[in-house]
Amino acid sequence: MTDASDDTAIDRNELAEFMAYLERRNAGEREFLQAAREIAAAVLPFTREHPEYRDARILERLMEPDRIITFRVCWERDDGGVEINRAWRVQLSGALGPYKGGLRFHPSVNASILKFLALEQSLKNSLTGLPLGAGKGGADFDPKGRSDREVMRFCQSLMTELARHIGPDTDVPAGDIGVGTREIGYLFGHYRRQKNAFEGALTGKGLAFGGSPIRREATGWGCIYFLEEMLEAHDRGLDGLRVAISGAGNVALYAAEKALERGATVLTLSDSGGAIHDPEGLTTEKLREIMALKFERRGRLREYADKHSGVEFREKSNPWGVEVDVALPCATQNELDRASAERLIRGGVFAVCEGANMPCTAGAVDALRDANVLFAPGKAANAGGVAISGVEQTQNATRMPWSAERVNEQLREIMQSIHRKCVDAYDEPKGKVNDYVRGANIAGFRRVADAMLAYGVV
Repeated sequence: MTDASDDTAIDRNELAEFMAYLERRNAGEREFLQAAREIAAAVLPFTREHPEYRDARILERLMEPDRIITFRVCWERDDGGVEINRAWRVQLSGALGPYKGGLRFHPSVNASILKFLALEQSLKNSLTGLPLGAGKGGADFDPKGRSDREVMRFCQSLMTELARHIGPDTDVPAGDIGVGTREIGYLFGHYRRQKNAFEGALTGKGLAFGGSPIRREATGWGCIYFLEEMLEAHDRGLDGLRVAISGAGNVALYAAEKALERGATVLTLSDSGGAIHDPEGLTTEKLREIMALKFERRGRLREYADKHSGVEFREKSNPWGVEVDVALPCATQNELDRASAERLIRGGVFAVCEGANMPCTAGAVDALRDANVLFAPGKAANAGGVAISGVEQTQNATRMPWSAERVNEQLREIMQSIHRKCVDAYDEPKGKVNDYVRGANIAGFRRVADAMLAYGVV
């Protein structure tokens, strides 16, 4: 356990030198450098107390992926035209197990975003306590507006190359933004055909062919389980609290579902078109209607707002202008900036829990910390998805399916364990809320670092 009262303050010159080193090696990779800076700010003071990590340059080695695979994906549209996309797989660290991390299909995908996601994944996977390395991948392909057959052809073309780089003991991708059960099915079907083997090389599969119960719900539910632990540690409960949620995908909607189950009042959701605000709060019935809209018809939240009087739709806006007790950013990176954080603070927010990967900018995190707001970083709070991916790998390896109740209990235990690790790793001075950012980074780093030390210089 690290005591915040000892000499562990951030050395600004040391941090600047470290970041200058990374910037020379990763020029222009804004998202990666942002994630690296947060980790370094927490871990460099810790390594000052543990010179064995410094002597072996563990932090520098962790910032350098084992390998990055880049390849083109050519596929044919329904009208016979040919499209060309670019795809990547970042295999960042295999110190704790096979590389593990999702595949993202979105026009914004590039090497910087995938490296940042893989870096976050390395500490997130470490925190679960499971034997999971870290990776991330994806393509600059947009599945929106594409027919099922076009998506199938793209997935099959991508897997033709990707299959030679993955496997149950090497690298196990999962889904992410733009990659759901449909895409995982197409990818796994083509992998199985090429390898002539039915093996757990992908997670997030359908229940009919090796998937795990509650995998779809796991990240959102896990976020609420972590939030409850965080609130309880500060003598609060979720029942009766007002909650703002961004996003309208798996994470956001299942976080909303679990928050409602726990007695909270969910006021907002958002998608790429804008945000909805329901002053009366969502009900279970309303949420089911939104789930049908998003999951079955792939519709927009504007359609929902148009059907319900009293529900406000804010075009091209986010939900952070609403007065709430808890905010759950569950959409994408850097969606909640300093100005949004300051609006939440003025509105009385008590806790912010990241359901997405790095959805808060560095300025937003600083503002929340200065205001003594409870803040849970995504590497801790949204680890539920990869935790249940690890459980799916166990089920695939043993060929024994688990019940939904058993998987849910495992999820709850893992999220409780992650919370304990964050608190145990870093104590704040009396009168301050726990610094979960430092705690998560130190606890996650320590496990990876110890494995890397054990392997020698490789």
